[in-house]
Amino acid sequence: MAQTHAGAIVARRPGGPGVLEWAELPVEAPGPGEVLIRQEAIGLNFIDTYFRSGLYPWPDTVLVPGAEAAGTVIAVGDGVSGFAVGSRVAYLERVGAYREMRAMPADRLIALPDGISAELAASVLLKGLTAQVLVLTAAPVHPGQTVLVHAAAGPGCCSASGSPRSARASSAPSAHPKRAGSRLPTATTRSSNTGTRTSRPVWPI
Repeated sequence: MAQTHAGAIVARRPGGPGVLEWAELPVEAPGPGEVLIRQEAIGLNFIDTYFRSGLYPWPDTVLVPGAEAAGTVIAVGDGVSGFAVGSRVAYLERVGAYREMRAMPADRLIALPDGISAELAASVLLKGLTAQVLVLTAAPVHPGQTVLVHAAAGPGCCSASGSPRSARASSAPSAHPKRAGSRLPTATTRSSNTGTRTSRPVWPI
């Protein structure tokens, strides 16, 4: 495969949204253990703004933001097993996703089943793993506990709201009334001893 170019969104200096620009970057054939992906969907996450602003250090002098993306393999390097041209994949990295094509190590990829679209995969990896870390590692949730999820309006918080179920716990989501509608949201909890369900309004903090 000859070297080609593909579009990307880059930042050449830290700053606000105005530092982002469209650029054509070189794309080389995948090396050993790598595949080349034609990206079909890219996730947008708040952490992208931390890198763009310079709050988090850049890995290079030119930044390509973006943590997660999904697409189709269009070329395979030597020594790759488990993926072939046409395989649908997704990945999660620190930066580098805001581009049309990208070479990635095959061992960093997730194979996508037919029932998961590229758009869905690229929108849930970071949020889902964040929820998993919160309820399983940062503060392991145990049966009978209730987890209060603040600002439960985005996909990450929705994932966190559902995660305690795997531990036989319950979640109590909260949201600001201006974002949740005119009525305050309610949280339903269930006693681990009696099985009684109780609903109550959740006040914003």
